[in-house]
Amino acid sequence: MRRLHAPCPNPDDPDARPAPAPGNLPAELNPFVGREDKLAELGGLLEESRLVTVAGVAGVGKTRCVIRVAALREKRYCDGVLLAELSAVRHPDLLEHALIDALGLTDHTSRPPRATLVEHLSERRTLLVIDGFEHLVDACADLVTELLRRAPRLQVLAAGRCPLRVDGERTFPLAPMSDGDAVELFTERARGVRPGWEPTAGERASVLELCRRLDGIPLALELAAGRLRALSVEQVLLRLDDRFRLLTGGRRGAPPRHQTLRTAIGWSHELCTPEQRLLWARLSVFAGSFDLEAAEYICGGPELPADSVLDVLDELLAQSVVEREDGPTGARYRLLDTVSEYGAQWLAAAGDTPRLRRRHRDWFLGLATWCELDWFSPRQAEVAARIDSELPNLRRAMECSMESPDEVHLAQYLAGTLWFYWAGCGRLSEGRHWLDHVLEEPTPHDAARLKVLWVLGYVAVLQGDAVGAISALQECREEAERSGDATALAYAVHRTGCLAIVTDDLPRAEELLRDALGRYRDVGELNSNVLMAQVELAMAVAFLGDLDAAAAICDEVREVCEDHGERWALAYALYVLAYAALRRGRPARARQMLRECLAIGRTFNDLLGTVLSLELLALVTAVEGDAGEAAVLQGAAEGIWPSVGLRLFGSAFYGRPRAECEEQARRELGNAAYEEGLRAGRRLDPATAVDRALAGGGPAAAMDGRGAGGAPTAGGPRGTRRPAASRMTGRGGPERW
Repeated sequence: MRRLHAPCPNPDDPDARPAPAPGNLPAELNPFVGREDKLAELGGLLEESRLVTVAGVAGVGKTRCVIRVAALREKRYCDGVLLAELSAVRHPDLLEHALIDALGLTDHTSRPPRATLVEHLSERRTLLVIDGFEHLVDACADLVTELLRRAPRLQVLAAGRCPLRVDGERTFPLAPMSDGDAVELFTERARGVRPGWEPTAGERASVLELCRRLDGIPLALELAAGRLRALSVEQVLLRLDDRFRLLTGGRRGAPPRHQTLRTAIGWSHELCTPEQRLLWARLSVFAGSFDLEAAEYICGGPELPADSVLDVLDELLAQSVVEREDGPTGARYRLLDTVSEYGAQWLAAAGDTPRLRRRHRDWFLGLATWCELDWFSPRQAEVAARIDSELPNLRRAMECSMESPDEVHLAQYLAGTLWFYWAGCGRLSEGRHWLDHVLEEPTPHDAARLKVLWVLGYVAVLQGDAVGAISALQECREEAERSGDATALAYAVHRTGCLAIVTDDLPRAEELLRDALGRYRDVGELNSNVLMAQVELAMAVAFLGDLDAAAAICDEVREVCEDHGERWALAYALYVLAYAALRRGRPARARQMLRECLAIGRTFNDLLGTVLSLELLALVTAVEGDAGEAAVLQGAAEGIWPSVGLRLFGSAFYGRPRAECEEQARRELGNAAYEEGLRAGRRLDPATAVDRALAGGGPAAAMDGRGAGGAPTAGGPRGTRRPAASRMTGRGGPERW
């Protein structure tokens, strides 16, 4: 797997991308120390091989090294440097979803996630950094091999405790730090707890001995440095010596460095107070990061009152047992993997693992419930960011519930409750995985199972899987009728109406959606789902030619959205209103609303709403007289559709605006110029395409009210895919097709 270095495209080259794609490498919170020779050697291997694996014992600094090397070489990869952290992924089936997350992809289709990865990477020059894969080594090796074979410009830099052992791999064993680097690291980290600290002449020998005793392992050095808050170097050294004698005899077959690391962590554990040890053990139930409220609820108890958790957590932060990270949802905390594993062993030894896992599961069931309710509020963006942050914990909660037949219904409840995230935040593929998975175990057709069925039907509709949608929705409808569950029946009817829209059966779609909205009114349901039913009804009515009725429905939706602060359904209502405005010869008004659609779609990572808006905006642009820009926007939409599904869902109604735009642009530009515009648009990543569309203007104001000569004929933009929602009254509109 030799990698041939091709330079980044010249910016003046018409086939070049306008700018390198952004990566997701984390910012360094403290200075990187030493190992310059190792970094240079690792960079040299990346010049020679497409797959390089940094292998070494836990705590030796693999993650910091690969991130550092990737950051230093970031400008060489025109399509980005992307980090996939896999330590929180517990099941091989979720590996591909984790990589999709790392690449920032949104895939609404029913195709396997691997196909999405291959298609996205096939022509891109990307460095993929994979960290913490050792518990998934077989699945990871298989996936990496296929990606490298199918994506000739891809490189992979992996970090784990063992190599992947695949053809073409170059392994880079990362040794512990040299004495000089180890002393420098210890000193630098010690200054974090004792600002300005420098070892005295008498302490230097002790520092060097300490670093050697810890075998130059960075994690051990950082833990030891954290102790200088309370101890002198000599005291640290003496206590470390005690811990060696206490702990190294437990695993005679273990490598010395494993023993050393375990000793360092064990020694740090022994120096903790009983409350600190207890919290350390209980925090090990989290997957990935967590916030203070979750820690207080899950880890609190008679021995550790919830109101004392903050103080104890702060002490663990001071000792480098817990790390803090700041993100969109505020301060969050994390245990390093090795530290978490150590705590988990103590939790298991105390026999408290099952109870803590149940508390963890119950907290995240409650969180999902709150987020579903709050989705229909001005806090939608906050909800989306919160679920993004908690996804590893939500996965663990579902896994926990699936382990017992008596608790499968809780996994079903959680998978169904997250409908707004699967459908509204670009997570259809993973949502489909969990919805199918929780239905594998037979359970009574209670409310939780019925909800999973209609959510599964909704997701299948959005993915273009008509057979899967019909199967799930029919079962939901029959069982809801049998059990008298009027709410589940309303949702089943609603989503069956969605299916009718995308299959161009508009009279049936209108009938079913009006029926569903009546049922929603009867049960008092009002939420984003109900608003989406109105928007979908409006789309069907618009396709049937009644633009006034469609606009009236969406105006009602806008009023409800304004009253409740709802933005996600509002974007789709604006899309239908833009469609109606364009058909009425008001392209400037249509452009204004579509730009708002794009801004909202970016907030929620709603790729369906984005691509639909770009398609209709291309027609608006052509009508306004800028055929060249219209071709570029059509090309940008073309590049996005493979991640959404079949272009325009194969619908004649949704396909008509694109066909009109293409006909007009080809006529005005000529075939060669039109095709060049398409190629330019395809080179835009979704974020750049949205930025361009939001910044653009065109002669909109002058063209407004242009009349029949400039207005397109009845039809609809390619595919309208609707996100899910939860209660209301009313009517409906576009779905995702």
